[in-house]
Amino acid sequence: MDPHLQAMVDAQAKAAEGQPPPPLDALPPEMVRVGYRMQRKASDQNPPQAVDVRDLWVAGGAGEIPARLYTPHGAAAATGGLVYFHGGGFVIGDLESHDGHCRRLAALAGVRVLAVDYRLAPENPFPAGHDDALAAVKWAFDHAEDIGFDRSRIAVGGDSAGGNLAASTALALKSDPERKVAFQLLLYPGIWPEQDTASRQALDGPILTKQAIAWFDKCLAAQGHPQASRAFLGKADCAGVAPALVVTAGYDPLKDEGRDYAQRMVAAGVRAEHVEYPGLVHDFFLMSDISPAVGEAVKETAERLKAAIG
Repeated sequence: MDPHLQAMVDAQAKAAEGQPPPPLDALPPEMVRVGYRMQRKASDQNPPQAVDVRDLWVAGGAGEIPARLYTPHGAAAATGGLVYFHGGGFVIGDLESHDGHCRRLAALAGVRVLAVDYRLAPENPFPAGHDDALAAVKWAFDHAEDIGFDRSRIAVGGDSAGGNLAASTALALKSDPERKVAFQLLLYPGIWPEQDTASRQALDGPILTKQAIAWFDKCLAAQGHPQASRAFLGKADCAGVAPALVVTAGYDPLKDEGRDYAQRMVAAGVRAEHVEYPGLVHDFFLMSDISPAVGEAVKETAERLKAAIG
């Protein structure tokens, strides 16, 4: 593991000695969300400032939902655009937890980023978040001129659960001639395979633990739902979906499903690239202050995004 991240993990373990955290089921979801937001903002306090930020409302699956538009300073009237969905197991995370990350993507790739604050489980069980994601991407296409997006260069992206939302939305729109997704940016995506991968079985943390994954699954309540295939993408037909970059981390339970999804896209004739950072951990894109290795990974990812839609 990257030594800086190892030091962070060790410090967290030492701080928890003798005081094991209560089970997630014992805490109100909002308390977990506040803790996550504080933790992630504390590890990313120096995002680029050369970005204009505007809060707005976009279409969701059951009414308008909040969103945030990031525009690099000096951007042309129309640029490539990334509709971005934050991670957090469909339960935690928000515009604030991922603010620095979205600023960084916009600034380094030179594209506009529209971050979407989709509805969270368990208050809004499946498929609320997926409905919001699909509606928001359709809204971005239909209002591209209003937000400075070039309709021919609109990508979807997200990290962890947000990567699931992005991939699911790209699959839903692959046959829509009016809304042709140009690219997928899938950062350690949760593909939610029907059977646990080797990495899900072997790795219990750091960052993403088996307890957390089980809690996310329970809150989402997608298992057995008539539309469950929108979240469980292990058997999705990838033929015709947009080109993709899939980024995984070596110390992440989700690494195998991300790799496998990239391989399935390639097998279906899709131009997909898989990049793994073997020394990094789940959620590393939100930890720029922790390790220089994160900054390098972010730059390399942003370069690929720029090449795709910049």
